[in-house]
Amino acid sequence: MLEFILKCIYLMLPAYFANMAPVLSHKINFLNYPVDFNKKFMGKPIFGSHKTWRGLFFGTIAGILVAYVQHLLQYNYPFFASLSFFYYYNWLAIGFLLGFGALCGDLVKSFFKRRVGIKPGARFIPWDQIDYSIGSLLFVSIAFVPSWQIIVTVIVASFILHVLVNHIAYYLKLSKVKW
Repeated sequence: MLEFILKCIYLMLPAYFANMAPVLSHKINFLNYPVDFNKKFMGKPIFGSHKTWRGLFFGTIAGILVAYVQHLLQYNYPFFASLSFFYYYNWLAIGFLLGFGALCGDLVKSFFKRRVGIKPGARFIPWDQIDYSIGSLLFVSIAFVPSWQIIVTVIVASFILHVLVNHIAYYLKLSKVKW
């Protein structure tokens, strides 16, 4: 069981890093424009000014880079090969699908947060913790169709990891909120 959970987490590493990249790249003045170009839908922002092309770019690149590292590790170390559900022959596509999918999941959640009047950064449990996992699983299913066991394990593990990482970031003063 522990090995299966580790394999699920290993699968999702590109998505996890993609999800963190926008926060880590927020001070870079590159593509710092809202994805929705400040347009409104039904009188409310589509995604909000905090969802930028910069975050989408750096998040997707992070996903691709992590998949590339997984590719290198898989072929040089048997331990990492045993953690993989598949071979990373097409690491570029896998990294893109997991990374971009994670960010698209976050955008969809932001769209719905704006519709119900929840401000950026405000709690939207459990969606804040699993949006990126759902998006990345949907996108990666183009290349790898996860079983229902993988899907459930990824969503539960992602929820727990998201809470842990955000608490750590809060206490390290990298984030202003714990969730």
